[in-house]
Amino acid sequence: MAEDEEGLTADEKVQRSVGRSLRRIVTGSVLLVVAGSWGWMGYYELRPGEAAIVLRLGKHVRTVVREGPHFRIPPPIETVEIENVDDTRKEEFGFAGKENQETPHERIAEASMQTSDNNIVRVNFAVQYRIKDAFAVRYRLADPDMVVRDAAQAAMREVVGRETVDGVLRERRDAVTAEVQDLMERLLDSYDAGIQIKDVQLLDVRAPEEVQSAFDDVIAANQDAKRLVNEAEAHRNELIPRARAQRSELVADAEAYRASKIAEAEGAARRFTAIFEEYRKAPEVTRRRLYLETMEIILPDVEKIVIESGTTQILPYLPLGSRSGGAPK
Repeated sequence: MAEDEEGLTADEKVQRSVGRSLRRIVTGSVLLVVAGSWGWMGYYELRPGEAAIVLRLGKHVRTVVREGPHFRIPPPIETVEIENVDDTRKEEFGFAGKENQETPHERIAEASMQTSDNNIVRVNFAVQYRIKDAFAVRYRLADPDMVVRDAAQAAMREVVGRETVDGVLRERRDAVTAEVQDLMERLLDSYDAGIQIKDVQLLDVRAPEEVQSAFDDVIAANQDAKRLVNEAEAHRNELIPRARAQRSELVADAEAYRASKIAEAEGAARRFTAIFEEYRKAPEVTRRRLYLETMEIILPDVEKIVIESGTTQILPYLPLGSRSGGAPK
């Protein structure tokens, strides 16, 4: 290079030096831009409800769920796949939904289930779910929606198979949905599916059309029975307070009668005690007085004469009848 520059003038030497400097600057700038662009490719941002699956050379290294800006080693070393985990998804069974391409025959077969008492019911229901593990849903399940449908069908058929037809149609609808949701969650967790069941809804449960009229009659009879029971309860609620009031009145009358009889007996006892005390002091006089008082009571309209025995003088007598004004008899 020095030999080449020996035959050059000073201006040519300067121009060649400037050219080399410019080439180095351009090359450095290009490399800097390329490096900056490659580094910028490591930036990504998550919106609310999104999760990022980070793969390093194809191997899962982490799942990011915090919203906001994030960085990874630029590709092809690390790649990012973003999954929406906040949306609620829905699968419907037994009827034609917006995306349900099944034929009417297939929908009837899907909805028809056998109860524990060997009856057939048609159950139309819906399942709402969300993603709780983005990596599991994307890489462990070939078809997440089909997995949910299969788990829902299996759970609903098992629960309905344990119930009677009356329980499914009326009495235990809420219990059925709760049991189906619990069974689905356990099934999906056993698959490590990364799916959370949010709700199970029984949209329509009925008997097959061929026997629907008979079931309607049974339902009407049950409603009549409930109405009669309610009327009987209302009548009972009306009679019980009345009977209680009558009972209270009778108890009060009995208490008053008891008190009066006790007072009467106590008075008689006091009179007897007083008479007995007098009798102890003068037995003969008391006995005589009681005899005369008794005669007054049992012979109120007869004049009575009492003759004193054992006397030789003028006959003494006691005209008891004159006190009542009656004529001698």
